[in-house]
Amino acid sequence: MDPEKIRIDFPILGRKVHNKPLVYFDNAATTQKPQVVIDALVNYYTGLNSNVHRGVHYLSQQATVAFEEVRQKIQRFVNARFSHEIIYTRGCTESINLVAASWGRANIGPGEEILISGMEHHSNIVPWQMLCEEKGAALKVCPLHPDGSLDMQAYADMLGEKTRMVAITHISNTLGTVNPVKEITRMAHEKGITVLIDGAQALSHMKVDVQDIGCDFYAFSAHKVYGPMGIGGLYGREEVLNAMPPYQGGGEMIKNVTFEKTLYNELPFKFEAGTPNVGDVIGFGAAIDYISGIGLDQIGAWEHELLAYATEKLSADPLVRIIGTAPGKASLISFLINGIHPYDAGTIIDHMGIAVRTGTHCTQPLMDSLGISGTIRASFAFYNTKQEIDRLMEAIDKVKEFFL
Repeated sequence: MDPEKIRIDFPILGRKVHNKPLVYFDNAATTQKPQVVIDALVNYYTGLNSNVHRGVHYLSQQATVAFEEVRQKIQRFVNARFSHEIIYTRGCTESINLVAASWGRANIGPGEEILISGMEHHSNIVPWQMLCEEKGAALKVCPLHPDGSLDMQAYADMLGEKTRMVAITHISNTLGTVNPVKEITRMAHEKGITVLIDGAQALSHMKVDVQDIGCDFYAFSAHKVYGPMGIGGLYGREEVLNAMPPYQGGGEMIKNVTFEKTLYNELPFKFEAGTPNVGDVIGFGAAIDYISGIGLDQIGAWEHELLAYATEKLSADPLVRIIGTAPGKASLISFLINGIHPYDAGTIIDHMGIAVRTGTHCTQPLMDSLGISGTIRASFAFYNTKQEIDRLMEAIDKVKEFFL
């Protein structure tokens, strides 16, 4: 693993910000794109641009082949049983909304419960709140331990007769906590409860095997996995997806339409109404090929090394408080500098050429439970280096000099 060689593949990493070499530590928000992904997008629009599935002409046929080959790549990448268990969406947020709107409206009734955790992203809170308001159901929240890990005893106790859905993140985008999703799923299934896992933060850091996890749904986004924005997917078990009504109506999701009645298409097309985002799907496929070529084991090992190095450096500063210390966490650190607002600190850090995220990270209820207004978050990818972490520490010293 040579991050310096890998960095050459990412054009944006060679630029300067505020006349300083860019240090990009905002990978939990979105990852940068290798040249092969950029080339895939350009090649599609300059040589293949056509709508898919319904055309008999050459470009449409070739675009369709490329589009469906990526579905098979995703199937292998997450180890789904069938490619038709992969539904293209705009990303993780739409995937969760699809399940809430389709499965939820068909299966949730008054007085029933949906169980989430206290570390969830807004995208895995708000759709369920909307469903609960519509159906007269209740949203329950599993608490966390002080280190940011899920309270599994509380989780077990909250799986009740009224629980119909468990929706929990695989990796917290704020705390870095890696949840025991296989155990979470097993415990829920023992009581006949459906499980959705929000995998937005997981696919870029570790091997994901949806069959081994056993979940009913797994949501993900391409832009967190070095692919384009605006594309992602939903894995759903075949039998569960077949039992669900369509999410949206329009072209492609139909077999036959009359003014009296419509017959819906088979999987996966039943859930893919309208013209799809073909170019970005192909870009997603290029991203999967790229990181598969490097190897997720190697990626994970280097990111763990970066996390350990950054944790040691930040922990040595008596004015820095790390938020989220669960064992086995993923490669991000949320922290505060005593007496300094995260936005103020983030502004100074930015002027040092370092991109970090400041604020609530779309986890406002988590921040409220911790009694803080937000954090500074540094999230690492395999193209980051220890020297960049040293630059972050220098920037933190500048912040303290300026404000304290």
